[in-house]
Amino acid sequence: MRGVLEAMCLAALIALAGCSPESPINSPYRTGAETENTLYTAFTQRSPKYLDPASSYSTDETPYTYNIYEPLYGYHYLKRPYELIPRAAQEIAQPRYYDKDGVLLPQDAPGQAIAQSVYDIRIRPGILFQPHPVFAREPDGRYSYFPLQPGDLDGRYAITDFEKTGTRELTAHDYVYAFRRLASPRVVSPIYSVMASHVVGMQEYGTRLREQEARRREQGGAPGWLDLRAEGFEGVQALDDHTLRIRVIGKYPQFRYWLAMTFTAPIPWEADRFYSQPGMAERDLSLNTWPVGTGPYMLAESLQNQRHVLARNPNFRGEPYPCEGEPGDRQAGLLAACGQRTPFIDKVVFSIEKEAIPLQGKFLQGYYDVPQVERGEYGVAMLVAASDSQAKAELYAERGLQLPTTVETQIWYMGFNWKDPVVGRGDTPEQQERNRKLRQAISIVFDWEEYVAIFENSQGQVAQGPVPPGVLGHDDTPAGINRYVYDVQDGRPVRKSVEEARRLLAEAGYPGGRDARTGRPLVLHYDAMGGMSASPTFDWMRRKLAQINVQLDVRSTDYNRFQEKMRSGVAQMFMWGWVADYPDAENFLFLLYGPNAKADGGGENAANYSSPEFDALFEKMRFLDDGPEKEAVIRQMVQVVQRDAPWMFGYSPKSGGAYHHWVGNAKPTQMVRNNLQYLSIDPQARAQSVAQWNRPIWWPLPLLAALLALAIWPAWRTLKRRERQTAFGESGGAPGAPPSRPYGQGGPQ
Repeated sequence: MRGVLEAMCLAALIALAGCSPESPINSPYRTGAETENTLYTAFTQRSPKYLDPASSYSTDETPYTYNIYEPLYGYHYLKRPYELIPRAAQEIAQPRYYDKDGVLLPQDAPGQAIAQSVYDIRIRPGILFQPHPVFAREPDGRYSYFPLQPGDLDGRYAITDFEKTGTRELTAHDYVYAFRRLASPRVVSPIYSVMASHVVGMQEYGTRLREQEARRREQGGAPGWLDLRAEGFEGVQALDDHTLRIRVIGKYPQFRYWLAMTFTAPIPWEADRFYSQPGMAERDLSLNTWPVGTGPYMLAESLQNQRHVLARNPNFRGEPYPCEGEPGDRQAGLLAACGQRTPFIDKVVFSIEKEAIPLQGKFLQGYYDVPQVERGEYGVAMLVAASDSQAKAELYAERGLQLPTTVETQIWYMGFNWKDPVVGRGDTPEQQERNRKLRQAISIVFDWEEYVAIFENSQGQVAQGPVPPGVLGHDDTPAGINRYVYDVQDGRPVRKSVEEARRLLAEAGYPGGRDARTGRPLVLHYDAMGGMSASPTFDWMRRKLAQINVQLDVRSTDYNRFQEKMRSGVAQMFMWGWVADYPDAENFLFLLYGPNAKADGGGENAANYSSPEFDALFEKMRFLDDGPEKEAVIRQMVQVVQRDAPWMFGYSPKSGGAYHHWVGNAKPTQMVRNNLQYLSIDPQARAQSVAQWNRPIWWPLPLLAALLALAIWPAWRTLKRRERQTAFGESGGAPGAPPSRPYGQGGPQ
């Protein structure tokens, strides 16, 4: 019993000793971590799977890949529409054009006459790779870790277990090697087929590599290292150490955007060779887990499904923070760091959070500076929560949270199947006109402003056409308003009346919502995936069409059946979305290009829309460089689809960042993936806020002490009573009596 009491007292003393007024409670980090120039954020579910730039294509991998690797190009951090800028390249290269005979053509040559576009891209001299074991050498020039001998990998399970590191200069040859790896049969790259369709000779090169690999396997050869330096192809060459030449089939102005993606980031051959050695894969040592780059950060710690740390690359040259932005950036303080060298932050710590509630709780406590750097839904969710709860609005304001939003370069639309006899193109000129008026009538009564307010909590921008904000060709002036669905009042769109929709419906042959020829009610069919939308959404759709006495039948199926309907062209109306691969109008307008019809060729034209007028404009636009002529053609294309209404243009959703007040230069973005380079931290402000928000609450301690005393006092009294009882029992006496002597000893009886 005494041991139990002593343990209880000791535990109480330890608990009291651990409560320090100087330290925040429940901190997941060591003492003093909040005062360091480190950004703390989270990742969910699992660690990134692919950090090899040839394979990486998931959003959760981009905070690592785009900050470790340096593609040739990138995007201006602040400007909108997004502007392409050089990263490892000295400048954005302008192509030279050649015909099929190799004759140099003028810059304004017709796109159809161009057989090849040749890009000569200058690489900035003096760029160094991060310190890494793949470059480590001995004094005699031998590589320290190649070839590895048996036992050399014992006890080494992370790159940090290799003591020696080295570096070297980035050259054009590293980009050549990266392009060749895309075609390698040993690398799974989601972008290979796209690149091979545009780069001269790349398709044939990939075929040769696959054939060679097949022969090696047939002959039972050991896998070893596939040295891609041994054989190349004409499309990608290094003219010298700092000049990269890329030959593109025909004219494809959008190719430059692919050079801003990490698929084409440089790969040093030494890294490919290093990781191909026996035993590396078994220890999970590869470019997927330990990348090698020239960017502002490098991976310094990696505990799978626990924690990852990016540390400042000591070999990074530093890039100046931008001095220009879009309207409002100066007022928001986003230009205050103009010209200062980036990156500003020394480390970025990613910790796993498997549940949303603990993640949000730690963010509000200040233990995370940003919930997740690559996700834009947190800020939007918090704005919605603040609009629904005064208490949350006050809490967010009290803590100085920054919740900026931006409209994503994506679109959700409702499509009409062009092959459908009711809502599609129509077989005769008369039927085409009637079907067009039906689509316009439906487009009027589908009140997307109301839809966004109800189902997106007002976190979206209703679209007037297929090109979203942030993309060259988007027109947010009165000239861009869809005049078939909206009237213009004071320069702003006002949705046309239900009466106008009824008039169009009657002219389409359905007066009062009934077929003028048969008298039957008009029933439209909406095809959806099971679970894709809740029943309140379907009910809303039915109510909208009921305004013009049109009935809606929802045909909900599983994902596979829905996809089969889309591929076979039997769906009637459907919801679809598209996220930009790159910020060019072509990346959205191709969704309406006739030859891309999903039902005919498996393309991305889900509505199967076909218009000779639109297609001719698209074929002209796709060859144009950015400028007034291209914008004019895009405007014409948008007007064509506004009139034809193959889509109800729906909306572009908003995304929003959630940042604490001590995070500087915070601007949400979808296209700029290397944004960690531009963020800054005020560690002292964070430390003060975290301490204030997480102070130990001392008043319960006296109460706890009193309760502990009350709990211990009866036990203490009982213990003392038992001790006395034990003492008397041993002497044979009773309480209050003198002790007796044992029988048989001397003395008077």
